[in-house]
Amino acid sequence: MTASGGLRLVPPPIQLADAPLPDWSHVARLSDDTGLLEHARNAIVRREHGYCVDDVSRGLLLISREPRPTAQLVGLAERYLAFLTHAQAPGGFRNRFSYERRWLDEPSLGDWWGRALWGLGTAAARSTVPWIRRESLNAFLIGCRERSPWSRAMAFAGLGAAEVLRADPRATEAAELLADAATVIGLPSQKEAEWVWPEPELTYANPALPEVLIAAGDLLGDETLLRSGLKMLAWLCREQDNEGHLSVVPVGGWRPGVPKHRFDQQPIEAAATADACATAAAVTGDDRWDEQLFRAIAWFLGDNDGQTTMYDPLTGGCYDGLMATGPNVNQGAESTLALVSTLQHARTLATRSATRPSGGLA
Repeated sequence: MTASGGLRLVPPPIQLADAPLPDWSHVARLSDDTGLLEHARNAIVRREHGYCVDDVSRGLLLISREPRPTAQLVGLAERYLAFLTHAQAPGGFRNRFSYERRWLDEPSLGDWWGRALWGLGTAAARSTVPWIRRESLNAFLIGCRERSPWSRAMAFAGLGAAEVLRADPRATEAAELLADAATVIGLPSQKEAEWVWPEPELTYANPALPEVLIAAGDLLGDETLLRSGLKMLAWLCREQDNEGHLSVVPVGGWRPGVPKHRFDQQPIEAAATADACATAAAVTGDDRWDEQLFRAIAWFLGDNDGQTTMYDPLTGGCYDGLMATGPNVNQGAESTLALVSTLQHARTLATRSATRPSGGLA
């Protein structure tokens, strides 16, 4: 009952059928003849913030995942690939490019190097356009000669290497990069029963770490890596569970012995959870990972700590963060691509669920 004496309406539970198909309209809105602009105020592009390799790489990756891309998406992929090859230089990749067409930094091996290799590796393995596959592989092979000291950068690069290796099991350079990425990430602690993680805190892009170990264990035939990756991911999913829904690690992270704060959650964290759980399901054939994947999908649809939908169906854009007061309604490239990525998984999961005797997920 409500204070006024009426009945409180409880919304029906979210179902997989509630997930819309991937909508590329806001990605197109953020794109121009140079690349993919980074920020937006509501749905209006903020040109003054320019472009970054991080987001352009994500754009190329997701278009490459499309089984039947439209002519518009192929055109965007061509543009994004040209941007990445322009950003590549001895020492890694530049990251930030102004709207006035000037690079604002020097080549290095930060996260953007790893994300560039992830995007290039995915395009090399999956693009429907032969010349994009060839040029992406060329750029990947140049970039994969480097090694970053940072675990997240190596994780992203390792995911690109896994894509190349799945397409060509003889790709020695990709296998070496994937193995080195797993080494940099490390294995979970055997001493801390309550903290099954190779680092002293959970920061950002956490699901990418076990995903790399799972991929490396599978593709390199290393059972220890595979078991460790699955153990880490299962533990992370338990840590990110809040009363049955996904509550991703927010900005500021979580540390053992410190109460979890819940807000300033980023859509990219939910998308990374979906990626990792989809990989675990594909490698193991265990349907139980689909439940965790569904929770990541449902996070965007409103089953989250704010009980609020995290995207605008009129624009196709995703809100930039989940705050205690509700969504940050700006619709930047990172968030929108996170939504598209997760809806790609929803589309695949719906197809797979429809063939099950049980009738699929709720």
